[in-house]
Amino acid sequence: MFNQYVKELKSSFHNMTAALYISLILVFTGIFTTVYNLMGRYPTFEYALFQTILIFLIAVPVLTMRSFADEKALKTDTLLYSLPVGMTKIVMGKFLALVSINAISVLIVSLYPIVFSFYGKINFLMTYSNILAYFLLGCALISIGMFISSLTESVVLSAVSTLGALLLVYFVDVIALLIPGDPWMSLICFIVVALALGALVYVYMKSIIIASSVGGVLAVGAVVFYVLKKDLFAGLFPSMLEKLDIFGILNNFLMGIFDLPAIVYLVSVTVLFVFMTVRSMEKKRWS
Repeated sequence: MFNQYVKELKSSFHNMTAALYISLILVFTGIFTTVYNLMGRYPTFEYALFQTILIFLIAVPVLTMRSFADEKALKTDTLLYSLPVGMTKIVMGKFLALVSINAISVLIVSLYPIVFSFYGKINFLMTYSNILAYFLLGCALISIGMFISSLTESVVLSAVSTLGALLLVYFVDVIALLIPGDPWMSLICFIVVALALGALVYVYMKSIIIASSVGGVLAVGAVVFYVLKKDLFAGLFPSMLEKLDIFGILNNFLMGIFDLPAIVYLVSVTVLFVFMTVRSMEKKRWS
């Protein structure tokens, strides 16, 4: 795992994706810090920091697009499959390298509050709690981008797909507002999700029987539950979407609240997509 970590870290700096990622984060953090804290005299640094979250939508696809797609395009992925180590260690080596790049940008940003403390009073506990949440958000988005990269052989397609997925996640709260709260609309949405999960199972397992079973059982289960508990479906799907908002979940930190469930959620998303990346690569290893 360590060898893979070093190889991926060197590769990221060699092809400039790491430098570009760090530069994007630092440049826009500097811009928003200047606008809000220096020119606008806004007293808290974390507000300026969270304005840069939007930059993740561009920076993360740039950072993760080569993680696995480049290996497949250059046909060097066969070397990964032939290594006498588990795919989990290979994926973790790549992931930790990408996380280290994210950590470098965050560590530099972490110096800002210390500099500001020379000129005013800083609530370090609140500020660094926000920086921790910011770092974990970056890790979660990186895990999503890495998973998408494992699904394709095209670096460009990997970047575009990751951008699309992150945009969808970013605007999930807006999408939730656009969905009517009628019970039947929630039912339709659950059926669509069930069918999408069935399609995802087919992509992974190439078995129409298993995919149809998964999609069918979930869809039928949603219909049965709707018949029995129709009132519970009123606004249920939009409400669930709002709870899955990976960006909006950090709002409590801006209000000075250390939101432990938000931390757990971000870590859970990261673990889930790293696991899915391992399964994706394992599937290709034995296919």
